[in-house]
Amino acid sequence: MSQAVQISDDADAPGLKPPGTREFTFRSVLVAIVVAAVIGGSYPYVVLKLGFGPNISVVSAFFGYLALGIAFRNFHRWENNIVQTAGTSAGQTAFLCTMMAAFDLLRMDSSNHFTFVLQPHQAFLWLTCSGVLGVLLSVPMRQHFVVDEKLTFADGVAAAETLVVLDSQGEQSRSAARSMGVGAVVSGLLFTLREDARLIGQVWYRVPELFPFGAIGAKMNVGMSWSLLSIGSGMLVGLRIDTSMVIGMLIGWVIGPPLLLQHGLVPHMVRREMLLWIMWPAVGVLVAGGLTALFLRWKVLVKSFTSLTSASVGGGDFPMRWVIWGSILSAAALVAVQLSLGMPIGLTLVAIVLTVPLMLVGIRVLGETNWGPISALTNMMQGIFGGLAPGSMLHNLTASGVTGSIASQSEGLMQDYKTGHLIGSTPRFLTYAQLIAVPVGAAAVAFVYPLLRDTYGIGGDNGLQSPISQRFAGLARILASGPSALPPGALDALVVGIAVGVVLTLLEGNPKLRRFVPSPTGIGIGMLVPGSAVFAMFVGGVIAELWRRVAPASQERHLVPLSSGFIAGEAIVAVLIPILVVLHVVKLQ
Repeated sequence: MSQAVQISDDADAPGLKPPGTREFTFRSVLVAIVVAAVIGGSYPYVVLKLGFGPNISVVSAFFGYLALGIAFRNFHRWENNIVQTAGTSAGQTAFLCTMMAAFDLLRMDSSNHFTFVLQPHQAFLWLTCSGVLGVLLSVPMRQHFVVDEKLTFADGVAAAETLVVLDSQGEQSRSAARSMGVGAVVSGLLFTLREDARLIGQVWYRVPELFPFGAIGAKMNVGMSWSLLSIGSGMLVGLRIDTSMVIGMLIGWVIGPPLLLQHGLVPHMVRREMLLWIMWPAVGVLVAGGLTALFLRWKVLVKSFTSLTSASVGGGDFPMRWVIWGSILSAAALVAVQLSLGMPIGLTLVAIVLTVPLMLVGIRVLGETNWGPISALTNMMQGIFGGLAPGSMLHNLTASGVTGSIASQSEGLMQDYKTGHLIGSTPRFLTYAQLIAVPVGAAAVAFVYPLLRDTYGIGGDNGLQSPISQRFAGLARILASGPSALPPGALDALVVGIAVGVVLTLLEGNPKLRRFVPSPTGIGIGMLVPGSAVFAMFVGGVIAELWRRVAPASQERHLVPLSSGFIAGEAIVAVLIPILVVLHVVKLQ
């Protein structure tokens, strides 16, 4: 946002709030619930399609500005921060749709003999209990990570800047809102025009994909899709990551398929069969890159454990006795829910205990690097639970899903605490907003995910690929069945992927080389996400970079709201379509 915005990060002089300013008002809570429902319902589509989620805090702040601004003229940044906090919480909850998709991916492959079905009410209770526990366990950590150590939490800073700019009530905020609104309308309209004809009928204006890369590219879904969601995401993540994803896409879907077919490693030139092989080197790059990055930061991880004892809970925080009793009650509820899923009580308690170090690691790494390691750490937990519950894919995914869900919620809350600290919000009210939003987000995910799965498909040639889910499911399969479960040659490719991930991450650690080194995360995701989405993201990155060079002031003002609109427009319409199908307003062809 604008560089003119000045926000202090002095622990003794946070953002000033006028005396008597009310934050946790009826209207802010009402709008927060609405925005949480919208984010919780639309975010799964984004995550399942792209394999990651853009900064939802800034998007939530814009939604809050639009929603509050429609009905009220005198709202302010502190009320809007309640809204963006709720949106962030719902987004963190919705991110766990990746674990729900992993269950479905395992069940769809009959060779896994996996029959478990997570029902919507079970998903709601599972996500609610683990999310509430994650919020409560994070409360004592605010003083240490945000106030005492002043960790950066770059997305939290961006959200604070956004809130201040939108609170200016001047042309700058109106211009940003217009950019987001136009982006959302155009993105939603384009999605409708290009959507599968089986949903909207045989229409003459359906827009096909652009530029398939030859016969192989057409079969492997490599081209340029008409997706402003992908373009907007590429504008936000930056050209380096976008370029890395293109490298992964070229390796996996342009160079790889003919070689795999030629050497008999895959029997047919079919994308789904190719994906079952290509996912293994991709998983190797992603997991090895994430864990190597974690290992390189061992000093800050040690510091997390040795210095947390100095943290204290101030008067503006959520009451500590509520934290203790709330944690006990939510943990007991989580044990009961897990028991209904077939999880032994002891394994659930181990998962909860292991969550604490996972939270400390995740929060510190996120605060210092703006990289959320929960996905990689969850893979590490899968390895641990693979030893504790050998041979059980269900126990492996469910237990590691608990640790990932709790730790993911802690990351979101700490970013919100950072935002609140910068603009002078009361931490206790931000905690209230998170606790309210967790069940709202869980309900939205539990309702929307089955609709997305049944409407668009998960993991198929044209479905939502959900790269993170494929990684979870693939690792659970290996831990349960051993290396023999891999396709021919995939084990060697997995080892190569691990080596590449380690080497690239080590090179990334050199500041002089970083700008020239491809991101291992980008390469791994590029090998899993459909090539058409990857190429569209690359185009978005190029647009953002050219825009920055030609008109830097305009780019700084409009890039975030416009790209947020691109993301929100398609995601919301994508969720509306299956709802209309259920209501028989739209018929499947």
